[in-house]
Amino acid sequence: MRLITTILCGGAGSRLWPVSRESHPKPFIRLADGQSLLQKAFLRGTNLPDVAEILTVTNRDLFFKTVDEFREVNRTQIATSYILEPCGRNTAAAIAAASIQVAQKYGEDAIMLVLAADHLIADQQAFEDAVTKATKLAAAGKLVTFGIRPDAAETGYGYIEAEGNTVLRFVEKPTLEKAQEYLNSGRFLWNSGIFCFAAGSMLQQMNQHCPQILSATQSCMEQSRSASGKGFTQLELDPESFNEVPDNSIDYAVMEKSDQVAVVPCDIGWSDIGSWTALGNLTEPDINGNRIQGDTLLHNTSNCVIHSNGRLIGAVGVENLIIIDTPDAVLIADKSRVQDVKHIYSELKASGHEAHKFHRTMHRPWGTYTVLEEGNGFKIKRIEVKPGASLSLQMHHHRSEHWIVVSGMAKVTNGEKEFLVSTNESTYIPAGHKHRLENPGLLNLVMIEVQSGGYLGEDDIVRFEDSYGRT
Repeated sequence: MRLITTILCGGAGSRLWPVSRESHPKPFIRLADGQSLLQKAFLRGTNLPDVAEILTVTNRDLFFKTVDEFREVNRTQIATSYILEPCGRNTAAAIAAASIQVAQKYGEDAIMLVLAADHLIADQQAFEDAVTKATKLAAAGKLVTFGIRPDAAETGYGYIEAEGNTVLRFVEKPTLEKAQEYLNSGRFLWNSGIFCFAAGSMLQQMNQHCPQILSATQSCMEQSRSASGKGFTQLELDPESFNEVPDNSIDYAVMEKSDQVAVVPCDIGWSDIGSWTALGNLTEPDINGNRIQGDTLLHNTSNCVIHSNGRLIGAVGVENLIIIDTPDAVLIADKSRVQDVKHIYSELKASGHEAHKFHRTMHRPWGTYTVLEEGNGFKIKRIEVKPGASLSLQMHHHRSEHWIVVSGMAKVTNGEKEFLVSTNESTYIPAGHKHRLENPGLLNLVMIEVQSGGYLGEDDIVRFEDSYGRT
């Protein structure tokens, strides 16, 4: 039996702002052990027996970042494939596309295990045992969901009422009183958002219960382009036709309507890391109940979650606070109001503030850049280029650039000239000149870029050649 682990990677992660942004959503958040939630999902999927490949459905803007995340931890060199969405159309469209691709490649009997990229599972063995039970049900034609046995009256999760493997009904997020009633009854499970099914079974049920989603997704895939690289394949969904796919979740579109649904009750140490309190709980508390990541100095401070990204945080005489520091934004919240952090994110997005979308450090296919300082007519960046990588051949209308190499060797194209720039050397790129930066070495190239001009927006760029299809 072939098992295809399918990872759904996306979302805004608005409840974990300011670390989570639109261009750096929750799956990419690094935990104290240095691994991201996405990497943990990848390893969770690869460690199962009989896994044929890891299929990831993600936004096309997150593709290269996702590839880098997997490359760090893919020790077994398991095959990877990607379906790249131009925009979010919810989980029904993502699962439809994945099921179509798996059925075409492996046959309709192939078993798919669908994981969210931003969940945490603490007990791998219990998870593997649950997957074994789920695959047997899936092989018999069932659409299987994983139900988590609740240990608290949680209002942030949907519930499943069940008897054994039989689903009686799905329930929306309840009030606290209802959640306590569900907990006391012993008949209800948390809806984890983990699924297992044969590709053909899901396609048949989608054709019955949400045929518009299935047909629109199928039509889109027929108009989409595929490509392959070293160890992976990708399908980039056609933007115009994908935008026509109805927006719906797999729960509403299929699971709550189908009579083929089953559930596997389990205790796997599951959490969806839906708040700063939940993320903070992954860190051991100090003697005053503070959960700290980073450099802090505390006095008469208790029961706080404090996350520092490089700067020292001092706290005096406070308790029950969330304090999250990033280079361009600071969050301070009462622990009882952590779910309201999403309102800050929403207001930033509505006002067009870049802090909802970008960090100061931006990931690109070739490496990263960090905005160190900017003001009227100038911007200073730290640029890091991976070995063998290159930026596009490009030109700017409104800005000139000075490049100073800090470490490594740069290969520079400037107009008609091509030359090398060594450590502690610099070069000047006038506005209007075609130019390209490459790293011909075996180590990372680090340089400082000083931009000057009347307009310094990232959209002042004309690409002529690009290794990553961005022309």
